[in-house]
Amino acid sequence: MTLTVGVEEEFLLVDPASGRPIRAAGAVLGRATSLESGHLHTELMNTQVEAATGVCAGLAELGGQLTRARTCLDAAARAEGLLLLSTGTPVLDGAPPGLAEGERFAEIGLRYAGIAADFQVSGCHVHVGVPDRETAVAVMDHVRPWLPTLLALSGNSVFWAGRDTGYASWRTVCQSRFPGSGLPPRFGSAADYDAEVARLVDCGVLVDPEMTFWLLRPSPRYPTLEFRVADAVPTAADALLQAALSRALVHTGLSEVEADRPAPALGGQVAAAALWSAARYGMRGLAVHPIYEERLPATDLLTELLNWVRPALAELGDLELVRRLLELLCARGIGADRQRAAAAGGPDAVLDLLSAEVVRSDEPVLI
Repeated sequence: MTLTVGVEEEFLLVDPASGRPIRAAGAVLGRATSLESGHLHTELMNTQVEAATGVCAGLAELGGQLTRARTCLDAAARAEGLLLLSTGTPVLDGAPPGLAEGERFAEIGLRYAGIAADFQVSGCHVHVGVPDRETAVAVMDHVRPWLPTLLALSGNSVFWAGRDTGYASWRTVCQSRFPGSGLPPRFGSAADYDAEVARLVDCGVLVDPEMTFWLLRPSPRYPTLEFRVADAVPTAADALLQAALSRALVHTGLSEVEADRPAPALGGQVAAAALWSAARYGMRGLAVHPIYEERLPATDLLTELLNWVRPALAELGDLELVRRLLELLCARGIGADRQRAAAAGGPDAVLDLLSAEVVRSDEPVLI
């Protein structure tokens, strides 16, 4: 079974002199060359840009597209005298960001007011192809316990307004202010999912059925299951690891559905605690097991995830690549660890690190 995969990455534009976000999305996208595969977009804030890969059959193809899109946007930003950064939150604050142009963005600004006004956060979203929406919802129920572990691996948003928040993913905290955020509930069918979304729209907390804040959902636009849990990660290799693990989770979830195994039931408060712990500590310290409702080292939970998806990784031909990607991550630390290590040299050192990691020339797994 071959599952397609694609990635959307959000980036921040900053002034190299002050290190503060700059409203320059239109200018940077105007300079960017077109991609053979994938698209470049505006994001919610005009201090951000997004790169979306095309639909990829394998990780080698995906890695190449991630690298090319990053290279393209980085060159366009530098031509505007700016830095392109892949970080979940800005290191330093600046003038209030403005919403990108468009009626829908304007409605989002009106609906969510102050929550949206400074929602200057960036994520790495992974789309995995599924046969249909019914299957997507069934698989989602099996996959959702592992979202905190994906978050812990991706934590890359330490700073807010120039201060260390103490969190690996402050972006997750910012996102939790929106209604209906976090791990999705357990749904029995696509009809149940649609009914819940429609109820939230009727209650006035969602702008439309295409807007949900859950960290995993059937895409409203594509025949995919969309993972929205990860912070914007420093390197293309980090993004590729998220894609590989997400695809393996879907593959394993499909096997569970086909075998008619019931999805695990999660207590809502413990699931929220698992997500909070992942955001707070990343891969350092203790995590919360969403199913067994106990504390354990985050590394043990990662090992459990890898054991669950190992057959899928082997069948997809991704096992060796994931091993190498994890070795890279262990050697470098997650993005939050890298940012904190650089912070000993001051904010400029963090900005230099993030700028250098957008496009690296020493990523052997991507060549």
